[in-house]
Amino acid sequence: MGIYFNPTNESFTKDRNYEIYVDKTELIAYLNKVICTPRNCLSVSHARRFGKSHAAGMIDAYYSLGCDSSKLFDNTKISSHADYKKYMNKYNVIHLDISSFWDDFKDNLVEKIKEY
Repeated sequence: MGIYFNPTNESFTKDRNYEIYVDKTELIAYLNKVICTPRNCLSVSHARRFGKSHAAGMIDAYYSLGCDSSKLFDNTKISSHADYKKYMNKYNVIHLDISSFWDDFKDNLVEKIKEY
């Protein structure tokens, strides 16, 4: 996967079209609440197979300038919030998939970023 600047909503679109879809867009409501505060940094971590990639794709789709996601989030939990479109597709997003980094990434991080 690697590093993406202003990723599209392709990943989240696929997730939304699965026969079984679990709406986790309330996470975006929390992020919108803290986005302009000192608590605006987020780390998505949990056990394997717990939906981290799904959450990251959803966050990419919602905030990234690289796509138009207005219809994608219609009929989700976040759409019931009055200001849910306030931050939608308004930010430059950097998507880092650190699983693609090698063991000595701290020594080669700058080179890896330049590579992309």
